[in-house]
Amino acid sequence: MNTPQYDSLIWATRGRTWGFRFLLNAGLGDPLSDYERAFGDLQSAPTAWRRHGGQVALRFPDPLGRQDSAGRVIPHEFVICGDLAAAVDSVEDGLHMVWPLVSEVYASVWDALNPPDLRDWNTEGEGHTRDTT
Repeated sequence: MNTPQYDSLIWATRGRTWGFRFLLNAGLGDPLSDYERAFGDLQSAPTAWRRHGGQVALRFPDPLGRQDSAGRVIPHEFVICGDLAAAVDSVEDGLHMVWPLVSEVYASVWDALNPPDLRDWNTEGEGHTRDTT
């Protein structure tokens, strides 16, 4: 992904049938250590916001109440970096600023049988298009 918004996000979630995984990695080969550091002791809270070292950890349940095949509401977890992190000061801010960046993509992949590979997705204008360059 080459957009500044996607390059500043680590996004972990699950789908209806596929398990919890990183869909965006902020350009990192292995985002797990950044994710663990950002969330720290917030591991069990259903909603969370925490600023740590210039990054923001953000967690909220799926805004549309989508559930996995076991009936659990799907969480969305983000580590936000850069200018976007400076602007997100609460879970509510995240819902208004971060969720719109990924909501259309998630709507198109959450109920797929296999997990998506979003590394080459790109946003342009209002929609999301596959980056073929």
